[in-house]
Amino acid sequence: MNLLQAIFLGIVQGLTEFIPVSSSGHLVLAQYFFGINTGDNITFEVFVHLGTLFAVLIFFRKQIWELFLALFCWSPKLGGEAHRKNRSLILYMIIATAATGLFYVIFKDMLEGAYGNPLLVSMMLIITGLIIFLSDYAHNTAIPATNMGFIKSTLIGLAQGLAILPGISRSGSTIGASLFCGIKRKDAAHFSFLLSIPAILAANVKEFPQLMALDSAMLHIYLAGFAASFISGYLVIALLIRLIQAGNLKYFAFYLWFIASFAITFLLLR
Repeated sequence: MNLLQAIFLGIVQGLTEFIPVSSSGHLVLAQYFFGINTGDNITFEVFVHLGTLFAVLIFFRKQIWELFLALFCWSPKLGGEAHRKNRSLILYMIIATAATGLFYVIFKDMLEGAYGNPLLVSMMLIITGLIIFLSDYAHNTAIPATNMGFIKSTLIGLAQGLAILPGISRSGSTIGASLFCGIKRKDAAHFSFLLSIPAILAANVKEFPQLMALDSAMLHIYLAGFAASFISGYLVIALLIRLIQAGNLKYFAFYLWFIASFAITFLLLR
């Protein structure tokens, strides 16, 4: 993999991480159809995911700071109710993250083995399309994320765990699960973005020894992919929030079904 290929894959990652089309699925297919060899696919993917993590941290820096303050502000005065709601949100993030971690521990080998199977990835894109198409028609009971409760946060966390499978969109599955649970649309988007922080951090910690073992030339290439994913990811966050609020995710489903149909047809004929 050369520098331009890393930048290309970084842009693909940044554009597809937050819109519900599966960044991992697009990376697998892009590497296959363009003949890009990343060596360790999962390590490179985790590295460019780190770029989109920084995009989330910067875009939601104000809300993240308020969540941090809520851990230390327990007085009923000075915005006590707002801090209480933020602590509830943190609790539900922890529950969802724990559910994701449990799912990963149980199904780790089976899920990670799919990264070398572009046909399976293409089929998973069809499922992602179905999830986000149906989510646009989910009954919106306008439950705030701060009141979602244990069961709903667990279901959202399990949905995020399923997205370890390439082709299943993390943002699509968590946003879809939130909407199916009746979470109001803007909160569903924000919760999905915030939930990506511990998930991506955990993935980077897991791959840290491999990242440190990269030689200087390869690290330079990976950093280029990181920068490309950060810039492109930051640019699409606000767009996706508006699309979720407007109930326009179904258009991504049509795109996914087209891409998956093309890829499956090509792979079977070949």
